[in-house]
Parts: sequence; C-alpha cells; structure tokens
Amino acid sequence: MALWLVRAGRHGEHEQRFLEEGRAYLSWSDLNHDLSKIEDRDGLRSLLEETYPDAAKNKITNHLGQVWAFVTKIAVGDWIVLPSKQKSAIHLGKVKSGYTHNPTGENQYFHYMDVEWFAQDIPRSNFDQDLLYSFGAFMSICQIKRHDAEQRVQAMAKNGWKASAVAVTVTHSEDDDEIPDETTSGHNLEEIARDGISRQIIAKFKGHGMERLVASILEAQGYVTHKSPVGADKGVDILAAPAPMGFGEPRICVQVKSSDSPLDRPTLDQLIGTMQNMNAQYGLLVSWGGFKSSVDKEKASQFFRVRLWDQNDLIDNFLEHYDDLDEDIRAEIPLKRMWALSIGD
Repeated sequence: MALWLVRAGRHGEHEQRFLEEGRAYLSWSDLNHDLSKIEDRDGLRSLLEETYPDAAKNKITNHLGQVWAFVTKIAVGDWIVLPSKQKSAIHLGKVKSGYTHNPTGENQYFHYMDVEWFAQDIPRSNFDQDLLYSFGAFMSICQIKRHDAEQRVQAMAKNGWKASAVAVTVTHSEDDDEIPDETTSGHNLEEIARDGISRQIIAKFKGHGMERLVASILEAQGYVTHKSPVGADKGVDILAAPAPMGFGEPRICVQVKSSDSPLDRPTLDQLIGTMQNMNAQYGLLVSWGGFKSSVDKEKASQFFRVRLWDQNDLIDNFLEHYDDLDEDIRAEIPLKRMWALSIGD
C-alpha cells in the first residue's frame, strides 16, 4: 500500500464534491483526453504543451509528474490523504478503482478514481508535526514516503486516529524519478507555522483555558464579557455585549468546546435554546475539533443567528487581534512576525 497526497483544488473548491461523490478527481482544466491511451511520458508532455501553450516549461514538467502519477501509479488499495482547506482537518480514503476518463464530465471533472473516504474530519492536531510537514507539500498530487508515513498512518487508524508509537526507520530504497513525492516539492510555510501555533494553543488552553482565550479575543474586538464559573454552565460559557459595561447590543451567547472530537447537532440546539433563555440575539459556537456534517448543514439556516468557529476560525481571530489580547495570553503564546517571499507557480 502506498500513501498519496491528493488536493481538491488550490482553495479546496472541489473538496465537498470529492467527499460526496466518493471520488478523487484530477482537477486540471481543459484536459479532456483519455490519458490511459497515452503510451509514455513524452506523449503526455506533448499533450500538456498542446493544451497549455502559454505555460512555462518548468510548469509543464511539474504537471507532467503529477498527472502521470494519477493515471499510472496510484493503485487500487492505496490510501489517499486529502488535507481540508475548509477546516483544520484531514480526510483519508482508500482507492477502489483505477483511473477513469469521463469525456462528458464537467470541465475539471474529466478524470477520476473511485475512493472510499473512510475517515473524514480527523483533526490536524492528531498528526505528528513531521507528517503534517509532508502533507503540506505544495504539489496537488504526490506520494508521501518519508519517516514510514504509510505505517504510521495505518497505526493511527487502528488506534482511533491518535498518534501511535511506531518505530521510524530510515530506508535507502531507490526512488522512482517518475513519481513526485513530498521531498521534490516546496512546503506551505504558513500552514506549518499555523500547525505550530495550534499545538501551542491546545497545550496551553485545553479545557476551561479555551474559554479564557475566546473571551480575550472577544474583548479585543470591543466586547465586554462575562465568563461562567467552572462547573455547570447551563449551555453558555461566555456572555458578550458591547460597551458601555456590556449593556449594548448585539448580545451574544458563547459555548466553547476544546475537545478533539467534532461536535454534533445537539450542542448547537442547546446553544440556540440558551440564546432564547438569555434574550441574546446571536450565538457563537466554538469547537476546537470542528463540527460533524449535521452541524455544517445548518450553517445556512442559522447564518443570521449563529456563527461556528472551528480551529481555523479561532486561529484566524487569534492572529488578527493578537496585539490587543490579554498580556498574559500573549506571554503564553509568544509570536514574532516575519516576511517571506511569495512566489507563484
């Protein structure tokens, strides 16, 4: 079994379709050609040059390796890692069929393989940092091979998706130059930095400490907050409203969960009931472990009443208001700004 990274578009725009249809797509635009009929890499290079005449030579070479791997290297039984762009989570699937060309498909959906997405919404924080580093390769398709990644991910699957003690060995097998892997790609430094911040936040603020962090973020946004005492919170951890003295509007009820497990619908329903009891116009549900699909489906119907913050949203707000956070919190998560050159494809 090999382990592959397959991305669902630069911004994760194809992610929901991957999961709902049980497929992984080669989402290259305008490439409506049965790639299984191409005999070798030279033939594929010619096709790519014909399809993308304005693309630079190095970009064609980069695409060549990824497309060739999707068509000829990914095999039935291999596992696919799909890092989510919508939430701080990883999806994993098992390949159920080989490459298929659908000439009547929509643009960017001409090529696919069937995938059983057997593990969805696994929090990124469950994975060791070196695995996340590999998952952060800039390529859309590549094999993940370093540090016994396949064995370690399989061990996690058997251990309830918690890190499992697996001895890491260094292998010296010859690499296949035709297969792109994470060592041949640049890495998303911003994603790696966020993973480090994420680990520090959950280490310092797990449990009731997360409520303190969320309250500080709201205070930095201009709200006056009241935190419920430790114990039975009756469905609300924080009350927030603007100055003066918190008597302004909007009035917000906040529920905070720091567990790694995604929240289900009853927690959302409880918050909505608490909003009514507290005469609050709005609610904020914060879940470090994200949300199950039963909650995600309510985003539209609750858009004008409730906001859902997963780990990504919490970190976005933490970074946006970092300079105005409580001094003690900034001391526990010390950050330093840096500039890096951003180079496109």
